[in-house]
Amino acid sequence: MSREGAVGVVRIDRPPVNAISEALAGELERAFDEMGDDDIRSVVVTGQPHFAAGADIKGFQDTLERGERETMARGLKRAIKVLEELAKPTIAAVHGFALGGGLELALACDFRYLAEDAVVGQPEVLLGLIPGAGGTQRLPRVVGSQRAREMIYTGRQVDAGEALEIGLADRVVPTSDLLEIAMEDAREWATKATVAIAAAKRAINEGTRLPLDEGLGVEGEGFDRTFASQDGAEGVLAFVEKRAPDFTGR
Repeated sequence: MSREGAVGVVRIDRPPVNAISEALAGELERAFDEMGDDDIRSVVVTGQPHFAAGADIKGFQDTLERGERETMARGLKRAIKVLEELAKPTIAAVHGFALGGGLELALACDFRYLAEDAVVGQPEVLLGLIPGAGGTQRLPRVVGSQRAREMIYTGRQVDAGEALEIGLADRVVPTSDLLEIAMEDAREWATKATVAIAAAKRAINEGTRLPLDEGLGVEGEGFDRTFASQDGAEGVLAFVEKRAPDFTGR
């Protein structure tokens, strides 16, 4: 974990392929929690040479032998929940493989930028399992239920070009440029009205799971909150004064 100005960076670092273990899931949860600092206004999550090539399968076996069937997925689900609920823009910069829990982690980000050589998928069914940290719920919301069914039922892996075509990737860029481009965009997001972005993010994430009237209520609460914020006042004043706003995230 590091910070570059107002951009927080979480680097997954468990060689050789960043397989997600119980311990790593706990470290990610703590790192994402620290990204909640108000002075951090956007976040990039990445890993090299692979974003995260799935779960630590040996860890699965150890968990089963201890009779702790839910432990592995539970820790990753907690980390993903913290990441998804961060009140700021988040970008997954995906190198190499993002499979299983790795893709579930990327799906919790607002945007997914893929290197040209990236490969993503939910291959759990090939082990006689299903995604356990949100894949069956988040993937259909991103690519549609039928594409998600096909990917999950078959365990098929998708290259960067197809991921872009089906909406699973927001950008596909040269591998050598991926992190630089993600950081450049994150720095730009950090200059925006992040109070408003946070409110919009909450309204989208929560509202789309609610009946329309209740979703509109979440939106209304967000509007009221942004209207009373310093950034809201600054944005209105800057418009009246015909100048660029200076947003502070407050």
